[in-house]
Parts: sequence; structure tokens; C-alpha cells
Amino acid sequence: MGNLFVESIPMSEIQITEHPRRDQVFTPEATEFIANLVRKFRDERNELLEARKVRQKDFESGVRPDFLEETKTVREGDWKVSPPPEDIADRRVEITGPTERKMMINALNSGAKIFMADCEDSSTPTWNNVLEGQINIRDAFRRELALETETKKYRLNDEIATLFIRPRGWHLSEKNVVIDGESAPASLIDFGLVIFHNAQNSIQRGTGPFFYLPKLESHKEARLWNKVFCYAQETLGIPHGSIRATVLIETILAAFEMDEILYELKDHSAGLNAGRWDYIFSVAKKFASDETFVLPDRSDVTMTVPFMRAYTELMVATCHKRGAHAIGGMSAFIPNRRDPEVTEEALKKVSADKSREAADGCDGTWVAHPDLVEIAVEEFDKVLQNKPNQIDRLRDDVSVSAEDLLSINQTGGAITLEGLRINVDIGLRYIASWLAGTGAAAINNLMEDAATAEISRAQVWQWVHHDKELDTGETVTTDLVKNIIEQQIAAIEEDMGTEQFNTFPFDQAKKVFEEVALADEFVDFLTLPAYKIID
Repeated sequence: MGNLFVESIPMSEIQITEHPRRDQVFTPEATEFIANLVRKFRDERNELLEARKVRQKDFESGVRPDFLEETKTVREGDWKVSPPPEDIADRRVEITGPTERKMMINALNSGAKIFMADCEDSSTPTWNNVLEGQINIRDAFRRELALETETKKYRLNDEIATLFIRPRGWHLSEKNVVIDGESAPASLIDFGLVIFHNAQNSIQRGTGPFFYLPKLESHKEARLWNKVFCYAQETLGIPHGSIRATVLIETILAAFEMDEILYELKDHSAGLNAGRWDYIFSVAKKFASDETFVLPDRSDVTMTVPFMRAYTELMVATCHKRGAHAIGGMSAFIPNRRDPEVTEEALKKVSADKSREAADGCDGTWVAHPDLVEIAVEEFDKVLQNKPNQIDRLRDDVSVSAEDLLSINQTGGAITLEGLRINVDIGLRYIASWLAGTGAAAINNLMEDAATAEISRAQVWQWVHHDKELDTGETVTTDLVKNIIEQQIAAIEEDMGTEQFNTFPFDQAKKVFEEVALADEFVDFLTLPAYKIID
């Protein structure tokens, strides 16, 4: 591991892996800022991760989450977050994608109001991807992002989407940046580099450094982010409140603390987003040992089942009460130009999904493909018309209890052999893609990322652990799953062709999938064992 010298910090205390792009990203000044940021906040971050473990043990002993008594005054108080800056008042359609150069250009040019460049679930954090991603983000902020291939030139349009960045979650570390003998929190690396290199430029252009915050499990984790924002603004000499962040409500625990999360971020808040895929995964994870929380086939866990409906309606009501944006969930469908019938049917579902969100009061929504922007815009235009948002639409009719949020046993649906095969197939294909360096993978006309792969393996774990019976009458066992893994590996090779199949590390993907789907203890995140394999 190579060292990068910083004059005011002893050389031996910071180790940053060598790479052709390293010195462009980790300039001496940026490295000093990162080192100070990490040293100031890593202990509190580590304490919060320990608190997660303690709380998990409570859940395993039968405790269930509830609205917090100690923060009742916050929930009942009459307060609002700072109003949104003008350039992000209208967020009716947002597109997301990894920090890969061509995909960023296409997303920024897509006609969406917002583009979220994702350092997290749709990016494999190889050291090359991390550094190239920072270069691409820098060029996007400066409107210098361009690409020339043998067949095409890619350039930014005059009018582009406003850029948001999603750093990695608190639970992830960056093994290529070691400070005082400890791998640095990946969230602080991603955030710190973006804010150091781009904050002044974005403000001068009349916008700001805007972020999405993933995987939060409590308002205390939001409080730490707020401290990080205040420190960065003060250190870099940018106005207080310049940084704005939308929090993804993608854990069932965060759903119980939405008021409190908005309150902690207050001056830096840019609302909440319904992170539907991770939310489903968190249900399976947090209550993995409880049979009453076992989920049916993923296709049966729609946004209209009771527990999903409860959390999204509560999110809209909470956001609007506090003057904040409520952003709807992801449409992961990818149009297939070779199969117009499949595409037509899927587009109907996308339209219905976006129509429901707009009618519920959402101020915007997410898509994963440029071809879906127009469809989503059309549905939100019907409701918003010329207004930038519908924050003024209070949902006083919404009343959601703890029981409603935990009503997983009312989901219905079935556990089928086909559902098991699909889970294994998605898990294997996605993990192989992730290990090969691509964190957003097109599988069966859907854009899969780490969250959807997590659902797949979590369901398999639940079904094995609780001896669930399939529609065929078979019980889901470890042996059955292993047999299906072998069958799916063979089917994937046949589908891809041997030559293409051999370009992916399916042997490693199989090991990782078995580790996270069949282990005795539930593994927190599949990206943790997978990260040990990549460079």
C-alpha cells in the first residue's frame, strides 16, 4: 500500500493505495481535510455501528420497534425544515445510476430534474471505480464531463439535471485509505472528497453540494451526518445550510423516526425518499429469526401491500407537515427494444406506480433508465401541473401506527419454486457482476443493484431457516437451495454462452451467495464478504 505525503500529517499515519488517478483526487490539501474529517468523526460512527448490534440483539430476543417516547416532543412540535433552494424546488422525476462516465452523461441529459450519482448500491467500490468516480463527479460539477468512443461523442446538453451524490453507508469501510492503522469510513471518504473538490464550484454556479444519505437506522445517525455537514461548511468556508441532503427511508427502523431524522438535519434537509428495495430487505434482516416476518416471493411484495403502503403514506404526511419533499420509490424496469410486448406491459405498470405516488402526495419519483423519464413526468404533470411540488398538500387523513408499519403478516402472496429460482438466479448474476466491477446490472429487464440482490438472498435465508414449504410441497432446505444453485449456474452459462459466462467470476459469486443465503447467522450485508474479494 503506497503512502501519500501530507506536510502537516505524519506520513506513516496515512496510507493510500497507489493508482494513476490517486494524486489528482487525493491532493495534499484534500488528504489533510479527509484525515481531519475521519479523525473527528470515526469514533462516533463506530459507536453508532455498535449500537446497531445491541439493538439487533434486542430484536432477536423478541423486542419490536416503536415510536420513541424520548422524542415525543419532536414529533408533536411545530417546526419545519429550511425551505428548499430554488434549483431543487421541482424534483418531479429523478434518475439514478453509477458514477460511470457514459451513464452519468446520459442521465444528466435525460430530461430528469435530478440525477443521483451513486457511489453506493449501484457502484462496485473497486479502487479504480472509487477514484474514477470522483473524477467524473468533479467533471460533472464543472460541466466538463465528456466521452469520445470509436463510434460516438458524448457531451453534456446546455440544460442538465441537478446533481446529487449518494456516498456509501456508515457500515462500509474503505480499505484503500488507512488512517492511524484503521480503514477509513467509506461514507466520509466519498462525502469528503466530493465536498472538498466541488462545494465552492457548485455554489458559484448557483446550486449547491447536494447529497442522498443511505441506510440510516436512527435519528442519531442523521445527527452525525449533520455534524459532518457543519464541520465541512465551517472548515471550507461555505455558508451554513449550503449542503442539502435527502435521507433514504430504506430501513424499517428509520420509518419509526422520520420526524426525528428531518429535525436533526433541519437546515440541511432536502426531504425523504422511499427506498423501497432496501426497505423490504431490512424487514427480512432485522427480524430474520421471527417466522411472522417471513416474506413471500419478491413479486408479491408490491407497494400496495399493507406494510409498504403504511410506510410510504407516513413518509408523505411527515415530510409535508415539516415543509420537506417526499420522493417516491424506484422503478427498476429497463425497456427492451427487442421485446415490445414485454416493454408495453411493463410501461403500464410503471405508469400506474407513478400515478399512485403522485396521487398520494409525493413530490417526485425515481427511475433507473432515461426512457422512463417521460412516462414518469407525464404522471406527475397531471397532478403538479405548473406547481414545482405539492409540499403544501398536508395528509392530515393519514394515521399510521407501529402495528401498521409491522403488519408484514398481512402481505399475503406465496412462496414458490419459481420464486426461489428467481432469487437464486438474481443473486448469482448480480454478485458475479458486482465482483467483476459493475454494480448496476441489467437482469431480466430490471436494473438490479445491491438492494435487490439483498432481498433475493434474504428471502432464501428466511425460507431455509424457517423450513418454509413451496407451492410444490417441497420444504426449502440447504440441500434444495444448493441443487438449484447448480442448476441456475448451468442455465446462466447456457443463456450467456460459455465465452461470455467465463468473463464473470461465477465461482466466487457462488461462494458469496452461499455464504450470505445459507449461513447459520444472518450476514448483515452481502457487500461485506464480497468487498474482501475485489481490488
